[in-house]
Amino acid sequence: MSGSGVEMKFENDPSTITPKETRFRKQHRGRMKGISYRGNHICFGRYALQALEPAWITSRQIEAGRRAMTRNVRRGGKIWVRIFPDKPVTVRPTETRMGSGKGSPEYWVAVVKPGRILYEMGGVAENIARKAISIAASKMPIRTQFIISG
Repeated sequence: MSGSGVEMKFENDPSTITPKETRFRKQHRGRMKGISYRGNHICFGRYALQALEPAWITSRQIEAGRRAMTRNVRRGGKIWVRIFPDKPVTVRPTETRMGSGKGSPEYWVAVVKPGRILYEMGGVAENIARKAISIAASKMPIRTQFIISG
């Protein structure tokens, strides 16, 4: 998988997921209008967590949700993370005067639009999946809903 460029890489903190390599260090902020046309159907598991609002979800929030779900289902079941933080967010140092260019990349975010599937889960009973996904939903900065593939 060395050629894909979307492999998980842990820099200083092992809880942050970042792209292995990018073509450009900095990106524009962009806008989050409209709904998600890609990644809005359950593909792998039976249960899923779906976003209802647009937001930037940081790599730490994604990892916190994944850990919460994994701890809750313990041995059984499989979890799929359907979003990846591929957008760098730059932050200027505090007390810096105007000018002197854009800040350095501080953390990574996934741009999530309404309808996007965040996590999927399979191989567990519905009540266990519902409980685990609700704990992961509490880690998210947006409103979400639990859905079942029909």
